[in-house]
Amino acid sequence: MIYPHNFEQKIGFDKIRQHIENKCLSTLGIDRAKKMVFISDYDTIARKLHETEEFVHILQEEDEFPANYFFDVRPALKRIRVEGTFLDESELFDLRRSLETIKGIVYFFLNKETEENTPYPYLQKLAGDVTVFPQIIIKTDQILDKFGHIKDNASPDLQRIRREITATLSGISKSLNSILRIAQSEGVVDKDVTPTMRDGRLVIPVIPAYKRKIKGIVHDESASGKTVFIEPAEVVEANNRIRELESDERREIIRILTSFANELRPYTEEIFHSYEFLADIDFIRAKALFSIQINGLLPTFEDCQQVDWYHAIHPLLFLSLQKQQKQVVPLDITLDHKNKILLISGPNAGGKSVCLKTVGLLQYMLQCGLLIPVYENSRTGIFDSIFIDIGDEQSIENDLSTYSSHLTNMKFFVRNCDDRTILLIDEFGGGTEPQIGGAIAEALLDRFNKKNSFGVITTHYQNLKHFAEDTPGIINGAMLYDRHLMQPLFKLSIGNPGSSFAVEIARKIGLPEDVIADASSKVGSDYINMDKYLQDIVRDKRYWENKRQNVRLQEKRLEEITSHYENDIKAIEKQRKEILAEARKNAENILSEANARIENTIRSIKEAQAEKEKTKKIRKDLEKFKESITTEAIIDDKISRKIQKIKEREKHKRNKIFTNSENIAFDSNVIAVGDAVKVKGQASIGEVMEIQGKNVVIAFGMLKSTVKIDQLEKISKNQIKREKNIKATFVSEQTADDMREKKLNFKQDIDIRGLRGDEAIQAVTYFIDDAILVGCSKVRILHGTGTGILRQLVRQYLRTVPGVKHFQDEHVQFGGAGITVVDLE
Repeated sequence: MIYPHNFEQKIGFDKIRQHIENKCLSTLGIDRAKKMVFISDYDTIARKLHETEEFVHILQEEDEFPANYFFDVRPALKRIRVEGTFLDESELFDLRRSLETIKGIVYFFLNKETEENTPYPYLQKLAGDVTVFPQIIIKTDQILDKFGHIKDNASPDLQRIRREITATLSGISKSLNSILRIAQSEGVVDKDVTPTMRDGRLVIPVIPAYKRKIKGIVHDESASGKTVFIEPAEVVEANNRIRELESDERREIIRILTSFANELRPYTEEIFHSYEFLADIDFIRAKALFSIQINGLLPTFEDCQQVDWYHAIHPLLFLSLQKQQKQVVPLDITLDHKNKILLISGPNAGGKSVCLKTVGLLQYMLQCGLLIPVYENSRTGIFDSIFIDIGDEQSIENDLSTYSSHLTNMKFFVRNCDDRTILLIDEFGGGTEPQIGGAIAEALLDRFNKKNSFGVITTHYQNLKHFAEDTPGIINGAMLYDRHLMQPLFKLSIGNPGSSFAVEIARKIGLPEDVIADASSKVGSDYINMDKYLQDIVRDKRYWENKRQNVRLQEKRLEEITSHYENDIKAIEKQRKEILAEARKNAENILSEANARIENTIRSIKEAQAEKEKTKKIRKDLEKFKESITTEAIIDDKISRKIQKIKEREKHKRNKIFTNSENIAFDSNVIAVGDAVKVKGQASIGEVMEIQGKNVVIAFGMLKSTVKIDQLEKISKNQIKREKNIKATFVSEQTADDMREKKLNFKQDIDIRGLRGDEAIQAVTYFIDDAILVGCSKVRILHGTGTGILRQLVRQYLRTVPGVKHFQDEHVQFGGAGITVVDLE
């Protein structure tokens, strides 16, 4: 039971309903939203809440849910119950598309079902007994095209009629063009004039002065009177035939649609049932969208009377402040079987009424099947009745004052409240003389408590605060107020009554101090002191609660830091072991490689008859190299630098050994087959192929030449390398200069806005080639947003370039989708 009749307007639920209606896709869902009512059956509420919760998951996690074509064709279906009636083309097209949507939704839930799990059990159950009509969809596709028009081949007669219409129109067009060409040659009609349509008939536009030049019927003239439209006599009969054929076409279409309606009529009741399901889905979807908008969720919902909410938020206030980029102060409130009635006191404009309306609105929303904005650890219950008394109910027509209206509501509350009722009363006892008003309010509060009713009641009366303090089942609450800043905090504190801060507010407003002093003396020191004590209690409680909260936060922070450091230490230790293992492995690899290379060098030295002492020295250096790698110093924190020194030392030794071995093996005075030589005074280097006494056969590439041995100069391998390096350097020096200049002048951005597609791709091709050539790792292509064509062409090209590693939109602050950032390999 809900009381009074305008309950929804008082708590703002009418605006909630409007939000949901606006999110519906069709009148199907809007009708459901209009009929949404308060429910007191636990199973029904739970089912509706779970359906909405499941749809929230669908909206957040699924992409393929069918959400198109929510059309309401029920009025048209009702009309065809009468024999001889039919659906017109647009209605039939809406029927076909909406039946396709119903089929898609049902199949969506069926395809989600597995043997182990059903992710949407409540919605799947809702879809379980819904009939889909694939045969009707197929039949519709036989007579309608993809645009919803009757197909030419919907029947043989229709196909014949439309062919004749086409042929006749073609003949009319040829005749008109012939007449038009003659008229243009005679100067009767302008050269750029073409036939046009007037009243369904093809005509020729003619200047009024020449209208007698063309025989025919004048059908119309332009608004300015400078053009008349003449139907030549030669095509009048043909146009008449078109009219007849169009009538035949319309009759045949009606016959086709009537025939289809006759086939559809036996299924109308089942189709109605399917549309009821579509209406449910539309409504549930709208509720889910609104839940996401207000951060609503399904807390613990139990079949008992309780209000145990954490971080509850008034949804309309949340939406209003969100537009202003402000935050709502959340509400924590508990009503249970120990403390059923909460008596809230505190200053005016401190949030008492908002608190009361939040409780009423959220409980009403919950029992209408809507998710509510609270924390997940909240616990909710169910009430059979919600009674509210709020605002000025003064009525001139009924001769009721504000207080009389208030007492009328109280009479209804006392007679009808019970242990499954929640009462919401604002400014309890107000509107009359304070002493008797307070006494009546106290007596009423006692009756409500004895009937075990739940409630949230706001008041300023001191006697009610004392009564709540001394009476089991009733608990005081206070809206907090900052005495230093003289402004409300909009926070509810349960356990102690609140002060009205009347004196402080009067002083802040600027009421004369002598007036405040006189008022204080009149009310008495006891009242002033009590009000002061209440303020002190609230202040101290707030102080210690903040202290406790800070201690909890510090402890939590300390635990997080401790855990963080422990994890870091473990990670560092693990990383240290991995680094040491890798370092040892690398050192062994270096040692093995160095050993092999040194042994090869020593073998070469021996083969070149090197001195044994030098070989011994090399082996001794090798042993020292081994010892330097395996010493304990490798495991200290300077490991990376030591390994680097080992690598450098090994490289130095290796280069030195190879140089020495090459110098030892080379003798410039001895020329043998296979040696590199050149003719003294020339630069070309050849290879000795054969020695014939004092003559030597030398191959210079593909050419062979015989030269006296004393005219030759032997070339070492190092000299050959230097010659090659000189040539290579000489060849690439100019190229290197070009590259340096290109790097200096290369810009990492290109602007192709305004270019045609082929021009843009050519410019980007050159740009990417240059970027890869100069070694640039990242470039930006500015193509703008526009229609998106340039962006698409550029990205199609980039996918074909091997040197492109990745590309993406620029950050939204620097251009977003109008710029493509390209990473190059």
